[in-house]
Amino acid sequence: KCAVCGVEFAESGNLHRHKRMHTGERPYKCDDCGLRFAENCNLQRHRRKHTGERPYKCDLCGAAFAESGDLNKHKRIHTGEKPYKCDNCSMWFRRTSDLRKHARVHTGVKPYKCEVC
Repeated sequence: KCAVCGVEFAESGNLHRHKRMHTGERPYKCDDCGLRFAENCNLQRHRRKHTGERPYKCDLCGAAFAESGDLNKHKRIHTGEKPYKCDNCSMWFRRTSDLRKHARVHTGVKPYKCEVC
């Protein structure tokens, strides 16, 4: 059990990692840029930025990605899946960023101003 926030863990390793959230400890350092991480898995994912490694490949078109989540989002192109629905109309979107952009149609928000006029 975490002495700071009371969260309980079944495994001591998970508690040990969780404590870093409170202490700010980041023992894993990138040898290339010096960025530090609380968990080794985050360092390994970061390292792909330096190595260019893209281990997650689409079995339909061969596109490759550094992160599994990006591959999963990409696969929606092939499946046609659109899991994000607009609350104001019947439109569905493949990505949350597309939904946020679309929402401006309903709110009237225009975040980009012309530099000339």
